[in-house]
Amino acid sequence: MMRETIPAIRATISAMNSRPHVFVGDIFSNESWAVAEELGIPKYVFVTGNAWFTALFTYSPVLDKQVVGQYVDQKEPLEIPGCRPVRPDEVFDAMLNRDDENYDVYLNLAVGVTLADGMLINTWEDLEPQTLNALRTNEILRSVVKYKPVYTVGPVNKRYEPDALKGEVVEWLDKQPERSVIYVSFGSGGTISAEQINELAWGLELSRQRFVWVVRPPTGHVPDGSFFKAGQSDATCDYLPEGFLTRTQKVGLVVSSWAPQVEILNHTSVAGFLTHCGWNSTLESVTNGVPMIAWPLYAEQKMNAAMLTEELKVAVRPEVLPTKKVVGREDVARMVMDLVEGEEVKVMKINVDMLKKGAEKAIRENGSSYISVCKFIEDCWSQIQ
Repeated sequence: MMRETIPAIRATISAMNSRPHVFVGDIFSNESWAVAEELGIPKYVFVTGNAWFTALFTYSPVLDKQVVGQYVDQKEPLEIPGCRPVRPDEVFDAMLNRDDENYDVYLNLAVGVTLADGMLINTWEDLEPQTLNALRTNEILRSVVKYKPVYTVGPVNKRYEPDALKGEVVEWLDKQPERSVIYVSFGSGGTISAEQINELAWGLELSRQRFVWVVRPPTGHVPDGSFFKAGQSDATCDYLPEGFLTRTQKVGLVVSSWAPQVEILNHTSVAGFLTHCGWNSTLESVTNGVPMIAWPLYAEQKMNAAMLTEELKVAVRPEVLPTKKVVGREDVARMVMDLVEGEEVKVMKINVDMLKKGAEKAIRENGSSYISVCKFIEDCWSQIQ
């Protein structure tokens, strides 16, 4: 797809009154580096994920030569120099089957990223100090990324807009007690099976806690989640347990397809977020100080879930991996109750509030990300002049 857009990129740049001085693309943009080279301008990659994701992604061509067989069949975690190891069942979807043609595409993208003149990563220094240090100082990793600079520019995410018009969801939240509501959403593209929707609904009902649930049509009858593969039904009641909406109408609000996530997470009535662990959603939860239930579905989300639960300790997770088995209603109810009224959530709340303060500090003037962006601009100018 990127290859097909290159002529349009060239045409757009040619039509500009003044040509660009720097080219910034995401990890799928490596084929467009040629445009930057034609113009004689520096090219940088913006990694929308975190530093741990970046380390595994860029190191994958090395692992490809080191590991025999499928990654998911390995008995030991995958070692990344200077970084936390990655368990075999946490790898990206593209790494699940090395015989699939998408795996070769993935490796080519990983190599392409290292051809950029530097990397901008959507994280901040205090969030991932060990991994960032490895990307900058570990000789093996540095050689993999060809000794290119690493800039932390995060958190880059949508901000709360206090003047935004209130909709149905926010008006409903205004009527709820402080820290009493669980927000449930699997992101802009995440969907789950009909069986999993059923168990999730029963779990929410069994918990007897307040909730806002963004529901999409199910994918079918497989337990794992999918990206942009929703079913055909538009009627929410068609795929929820019979009577669910009636029985929970005093404590729950079911929303079809979309809700104003940042406004919800910023609301004082929200106690927790059941999330698919996409990095954007993760950052929105962290920057609003909201503990999470980590429910990964696809891409690098299993790694994000591991970071949130084991390293940062701001989330709980199901007893089974949602991509492999259906999470039962009892497990759902347990996690929801823990996040609203459990003892563990007190520690998680302290931890996530610390991360929130760290994120705010990073993007303020003279914060780590502020300084990093300034350094990026200086480096760009030094290459142009």
